[in-house]
Amino acid sequence: MRVFPTVREVLALDPVRHGGPRVVAGEAGLDRLVRWVHAAEVPDIAALLSGGELVLTTGIGLPADDAGLRAFIDELADAGVSGLLVELGRRYRGAVPRSMVVAAERCGLPLVELHRVTPFVPITEAVHALIVDAQLTELRATEEIHQRFTELSVEGAEPAEVVRQAAELAGCPVVLENLSRQVLGYATAGQNAELLLRGWEQHSRRIRQTGRTAYDPDAGWLVTMVGARGQDWGRLLLRWPGDLSTGAGTPPTRLTILLERAASTLALGRLIRRDAEGLERQIHRNLLTALLDHARPVDEVALRARALGVPLDRRHLVGVVVRYRADDPGASAVGQARLRDLAEAVSQALRDAGLTGLSSTLDDQAVGVLLALRGAAEEEPALTAFATALDRVREGGDAVAGGRDGPGTASGGRDDPATGVRTPAPRPGGVIVAAGSGVGTLREARRSLIEARQVADAARRGRRDLKVFRLPQVGLAGLLHLLRDEPRLQTFVERELGPLLAYDAEHPREQLLGTLRAYLENGRNKSAAAAAAHLSRPAFYERLARIGRILGVDLDSVDDCLSLHVALLALDAVRDG
Repeated sequence: MRVFPTVREVLALDPVRHGGPRVVAGEAGLDRLVRWVHAAEVPDIAALLSGGELVLTTGIGLPADDAGLRAFIDELADAGVSGLLVELGRRYRGAVPRSMVVAAERCGLPLVELHRVTPFVPITEAVHALIVDAQLTELRATEEIHQRFTELSVEGAEPAEVVRQAAELAGCPVVLENLSRQVLGYATAGQNAELLLRGWEQHSRRIRQTGRTAYDPDAGWLVTMVGARGQDWGRLLLRWPGDLSTGAGTPPTRLTILLERAASTLALGRLIRRDAEGLERQIHRNLLTALLDHARPVDEVALRARALGVPLDRRHLVGVVVRYRADDPGASAVGQARLRDLAEAVSQALRDAGLTGLSSTLDDQAVGVLLALRGAAEEEPALTAFATALDRVREGGDAVAGGRDGPGTASGGRDDPATGVRTPAPRPGGVIVAAGSGVGTLREARRSLIEARQVADAARRGRRDLKVFRLPQVGLAGLLHLLRDEPRLQTFVERELGPLLAYDAEHPREQLLGTLRAYLENGRNKSAAAAAAHLSRPAFYERLARIGRILGVDLDSVDDCLSLHVALLALDAVRDG
């Protein structure tokens, strides 16, 4: 909304229309803003003006010669007045002098004749009332801006909501980008998102900014920096290509205030969430979650990812999940700080390997990645490069000179700024890298991510010599892990091992299940199994006989032992789940 009316709007007011106005020069300038109305009957009035005034005169005090009239018009134009209204009848009969018309046209100054006697006071009152009303409306709008963003700050609104509300209040598209010109969030205000964000990085770099908040009239963007405590981390941009109805080339003050308040809210929110993930990581997580949960149309996910610098359309996509191994110390209780360290290591590994993709935590146990490759031929080399880079990153985070923490303890990590407590870095070798099948479209990416998650779960106790686990590598134990929630598998476990589990529950000191496990894992070699169980051979043989009686099986039968071994693996899978 504009605070000041235009010359065109003033001419439409009843007191002016009563005077029979006729524009005789400078029609192209009718959309100039009128900051004030000033009546004058002296030729040297220009020295008293500061620009934006609409001058009213009867001409009785103006110079009589053409040279003087031309100088009068030139001085008004130099002073930046919006226009000149001349009432005919007192000094000029029928029309203003031709020299005034020519000079005004040359300067682009609107020159208007009033053909009927017109009191200037009603004109002044009408225009000033228009200005005051607009100023009051502007004040109310500014108050709404402050109130809206104060509420967003108190509520701890997410950046996407702050950007959306800014666009809603402005009625213009708003874009939040990082310092690398990648889009972190945007709201189109009803415009086409594809057109708004096409080639964004190159377009953004062409937007000139002088000072913390500035408007580039050539690009049509109002820009302000986002940051606090002397550390800027992004820019907030508002699309304002000028007021097409007035030709005004500068955004209204209200929009500048709105953009700066939105930027302050974003900066404050980031300070409040100082222990949370970076904003880019939040966007990555939102997009991955949207793919897994069908929360957004895939076209919108592709558009947002492309604006973030991660093109997903026309790419070969591979879902990857990284999680701690089941035998890794502390894997059963992965804290947020430890998981965040793993997520940062995954992001760094992607950069080190020169790979493009989305990456973020998927839940409280795993980090997900959606790799975007140029073709299927890159799949295996890319996965190997990523796993190698991840090992290198984690080894670097684990090795700290001095070894003050002693052997077997991770010296890497970081200090929590709030508590001063050091969070150990993840130890190398304790993670599983699992990949799903590569797919050719974003619509299929969900399947690849889900498969990668299932493989990662199934491989938690898998081989340590594999850099990347795929579905063929998880084996029988992995298959059973994927089926752990299947009631028929659980029924099989109970049928095969239920009596033995019940016996162990009643005789906790014996634990015959461990004896059976040692026997089967040692290939039914009784001597080796007895040694592994730390029992004498007679005692071990006696326990095997008891197991056979409890379960009603022949432990010398290959088929019976095969069923029992599968049931043990299935029991492990169910218990892990």
